[in-house]
Amino acid sequence: MEIRPIISTLLRNKTGPLLVAIQIALSLAILSNALHIVNLRQAVAVRPSGVANEQEVFEISVQNLKESAHNDQVATQQIQLDQLRAVPGVTSVARVSMIPMSRDGSTTSIAANRKPGSDSPGSGFYVAGDSVVTTWGLKLAEGRDFTSGEIPVIDYTVSDEIAPTVLITRVLAERLWPGESRFVGKEIFYGTGDSAKSARIVGVLDHLQTQSAQVSKGHAYAVISPAVTTGTVAQTLFTVRAAAGQRDRVMREAEAALRKSAWPVLVRVKSLEQHRKDRYRADVALSWMLVTVSILLLLITASGIVGMASLWVQQRRKQIGVRRALGARRLDILRYFLTENVMITSCGVAAGLVMAVGLNQFLVNQLKMEKLPVPYMLGGGAVFFLLGVIAVYGPAWRAASISPAMATRSA
Repeated sequence: MEIRPIISTLLRNKTGPLLVAIQIALSLAILSNALHIVNLRQAVAVRPSGVANEQEVFEISVQNLKESAHNDQVATQQIQLDQLRAVPGVTSVARVSMIPMSRDGSTTSIAANRKPGSDSPGSGFYVAGDSVVTTWGLKLAEGRDFTSGEIPVIDYTVSDEIAPTVLITRVLAERLWPGESRFVGKEIFYGTGDSAKSARIVGVLDHLQTQSAQVSKGHAYAVISPAVTTGTVAQTLFTVRAAAGQRDRVMREAEAALRKSAWPVLVRVKSLEQHRKDRYRADVALSWMLVTVSILLLLITASGIVGMASLWVQQRRKQIGVRRALGARRLDILRYFLTENVMITSCGVAAGLVMAVGLNQFLVNQLKMEKLPVPYMLGGGAVFFLLGVIAVYGPAWRAASISPAMATRSA
């Protein structure tokens, strides 16, 4: 079959084919970028926190309603620590200032030297009174955990002391000292300038997310400073690891054990799984919204192609009848409409690929997104190409089934 008659027909009736091509182009540009965003958000939502077996870990926050002095607060923390350790099923407990993915905690500026203006990325600042390496099951890429003699007791109401040792995540260390692979023994500085305090790295963590768990690479910029701390508010945050399959029971019994204290307390319990769910709720919701939009785009595009093809068949009934009377087979009629649609779809896909690149470049510049991978564009083009063929097949088959007598009958 010659292509020239098809092109001639399309040029005489440009509005319909142009609208279908534009619809395909817009849908392809939106769909490919939407699916790319869905993939990025889903990947973010399942990133490892660094905590082993998250489903076994929970936090328990205890606020003592009775004011007490520094020494009394330290003694109270130890009593509560012992109470939690005595709960059946508890395998490890640690005092810590914040929890990964909780969106509540401290960030500090870390630098490799005191030089003003040096690169000092904001990092999650964990303060741990016990070994969170043990409780969270963190992996050490280099060095060791803190020893008991390296955990100072600090009263924040009278001191701004910083522990002289620190654990640091590998990705943060690589950011501070590009090109190096050994970091134990190096010094980090909290900020820059002559007044910046320093700490010596004794261990490098393979991975640990910050409390914010931001989308960027900085989600793993974290340090752990050892200290038992007290302050104006007598509140302590414990992180607990339960034996496998016993977390929910341990959470209930741990809360009950602390509520039986001789002093009035406020107790709040939350699992690490719930923190993950809450942190990434918006990302998951965005993913589902974009998936829904993508499905609707496909349905709308398909219905547009079907509607336009059905209209073309109705408008060309006599032309089809004449061709059938002159000897055209059903296969010839079917092939004609399929070829016509392939040409329209190809133009729409080509324009859509250009628009997809343009839309992605806008998102990269405005939202700092990653560039759209080529497979997404090619895959989207293939989907719309196939969709166009499938959508037009029904109207094309009906056109091929029209008999010469029916097609040429005048109204």
